[in-house]
Amino acid sequence: MTAGESTMATSTSCGEAAELLSPHNVRGLLDSVDAFLFDCDGVIWKGDTLIDGVSQTLDLLRSKGKKLVFVTNNSTKSRRQYSKKFHSLGISVSEDEIFSSSFAAAMYLKVSNFPQDKKVYVIGGEGILEELQLAGYTSLGGPEDGKKLVDLQANSLFDDKIVGAVVVGLDPYINYYKLQYGTLCIRENPQCLFIATNRDAVGHMTSSQEWPGAGCMVAAVCGSTERQPIVVGKPSTFMMDFLLQKSTCRCICRWLMSTRNISQCRGIGITIGRFIWV
Repeated sequence: MTAGESTMATSTSCGEAAELLSPHNVRGLLDSVDAFLFDCDGVIWKGDTLIDGVSQTLDLLRSKGKKLVFVTNNSTKSRRQYSKKFHSLGISVSEDEIFSSSFAAAMYLKVSNFPQDKKVYVIGGEGILEELQLAGYTSLGGPEDGKKLVDLQANSLFDDKIVGAVVVGLDPYINYYKLQYGTLCIRENPQCLFIATNRDAVGHMTSSQEWPGAGCMVAAVCGSTERQPIVVGKPSTFMMDFLLQKSTCRCICRWLMSTRNISQCRGIGITIGRFIWV
């Protein structure tokens, strides 16, 4: 991530012109920012391959005393699992420095005082299940429902009123059973929450290609329920609101986010205002 590969937007909206990041203005940038937020897919890594220059950049920022936060919409892993991935790539990152959309889903339920006696149905991966468990919630679904089939008998009746929320994220094992179960929870259970980790159409699942993202799964549930979800990942403002509450760096004008996806500045841009696009 070199100066020649990045642009810096110093305006307060995504529509205004950006200036090239160069050796002439990089010091001014560093002096004006206390906290750097980094997207992961396409910025830190592509698939399981570390992007050139990332390690040196992070070391430099840490040596300057900057706060680092790593944000990702990929919900297949928990913060613990992402910390292990960072370490496998030779970068030391603690769980407290990671904000994944799987963690965001669990924290949304927490701050919303979601009842502990209600269950959460998950269309997604182990990352969501682990974060829900750590937050004290009972979940069902996830990868283990990937091989289940629906009961198409004429007298088959859905009846699982204990489910109070459905969380939808990236799910490589999505099938009709999951769509049916999640749809019926939302349609049949009064006040059942419909939460999306994100609505990204594609994501960097490998180092060379973008594959279908969580937005595909979310769109399917939107269609079957005729409901719009509560989005907790980028570009919703929930992420920034939560991070600000937990951070000692409360001056939002001294935060900056590095992202590959300009469209993800919508919403977050209302709060943070400054980005580096890579």
